[in-house]
Amino acid sequence: MLDPKNFERTINDKQTRLLVLKNDKGLEVTISNYGARIISLVFNDVNVIPSFPSLDAYASAIAPYHGATVGRYANRIAKGKFTLNGEDYSLAINNPPNHLHGGPVGFYRQVWDVENEFQNSLVLSYISEDGEEGYPGTVKVSVSYSLSAKNELVIEYTARTNAATPFNITNHAYFNLNGEGTILNHQLQINADSFTPVDKTLIPTGELKKVQGTAFDFTTSKRLGEHITTDEEQIKIGGGYDHNFVLNKEEEPLSFAAKAIGDKSGIVMEVFTEEPGIQLFSGNFEATKGDASTYRNTFCLETQHFPDSPNQPTFPNTILEVGEIFTSKTIYKFSGL
Repeated sequence: MLDPKNFERTINDKQTRLLVLKNDKGLEVTISNYGARIISLVFNDVNVIPSFPSLDAYASAIAPYHGATVGRYANRIAKGKFTLNGEDYSLAINNPPNHLHGGPVGFYRQVWDVENEFQNSLVLSYISEDGEEGYPGTVKVSVSYSLSAKNELVIEYTARTNAATPFNITNHAYFNLNGEGTILNHQLQINADSFTPVDKTLIPTGELKKVQGTAFDFTTSKRLGEHITTDEEQIKIGGGYDHNFVLNKEEEPLSFAAKAIGDKSGIVMEVFTEEPGIQLFSGNFEATKGDASTYRNTFCLETQHFPDSPNQPTFPNTILEVGEIFTSKTIYKFSGL
């Protein structure tokens, strides 16, 4: 049971707090306005997003991304550099030699404003000022969390800018559908015939490689850890899975992306998104003391545009222009076997 007092702090003259959403089917989500992050998600009495007991862990180096809204640009930008409209930009390097998840004080370290709060929905907003972490333009961004009667967590993003800027936003929840223990026996399906191979710094090479015949073939459901100890070069580079999958998009913008099943709980999580890609991360790093996501005990399915898109002209566009309204929706739907 989370103690709300442990999540109340003043950061940059703003007050942090917990907000709890519930539907009539027993689905319950706890959110902090620090990083607009999901702290817990309870379904069938299982917390499928393992939690830390206080805000301190989320504000430290232990778990800065856990459950957070990540931007201005989720994932990596090579060497923290890009050129836009003839001008060169340099971003903070926080994953040497690259820029990661918006930089060391990206969206995940900001206290968001609570715009609307109801029993089963919530809207949070943030203004990212021109020059923040090196990005051009002032961006006004909002994220909406809502719970449907179908046991869906619906996440919707909107953004506007006053100058052209790269923009790629996601939620960085770490899942364990059993609640605890290894995630390697989870069943996983990803609706992707291709993925984007990476170099030794986890920057895409630009190739779209077919998953067939590789350890990245999740087109049919299989054990997440089936190939995680393989000698395949791409697996060794990431220390496991830390790769973007190119989703098979249907005619409708919102389409099926992935499905995971907890081997012990029988909890099924289906992911639907309007985004063109999804990043699978398999908890590749050794445990840090106090870290709820110890080695291979959580996994991520981050819906997104592709990493390093500002430097990859063949990838889907991630430049938000003046006058445009960015919108994107992702759904995590929960059920039991």
